[in-house]
Amino acid sequence: MSFLCIFKFVKLIIMTTQEVANRLVDLCRQEKHPQAQEELYHTDIISIEDEKSGAPITKGMDAIRAKTVVWDESVVEIHSAFVSDPIVAGNHFAVTMENDITFNDKGRIQIKEICVYEVQQGKIVREQFFYNM
Repeated sequence: MSFLCIFKFVKLIIMTTQEVANRLVDLCRQEKHPQAQEELYHTDIISIEDEKSGAPITKGMDAIRAKTVVWDESVVEIHSAFVSDPIVAGNHFAVTMENDITFNDKGRIQIKEICVYEVQQGKIVREQFFYNM
């Protein structure tokens, strides 16, 4: 008696850097930042704010979630937000963001920043922001 075994191989689909970049931009334009983080960030993400901000380097999704809560609680109103199309080079991409925001402690501020991301195996593993406030 012989047995015929059929194995199904499920192809793991890993997003390209361009696909990750496009998805991040799409979600950011809809102001769905927490969803973008959950979908696209690696669990060991490293986030670096502009050095002039004095903010510490953030490591890991739990710390990213906490940082997002602090940010959300500091915002009174977002008057406008713009995210550029991404520029991709290898496993990195960059976007510019322009925001007009009123904060609890700083009042109304216009922020222009460059955001640089590194992608490994379809997930963002590092983000770094350059801006003036």
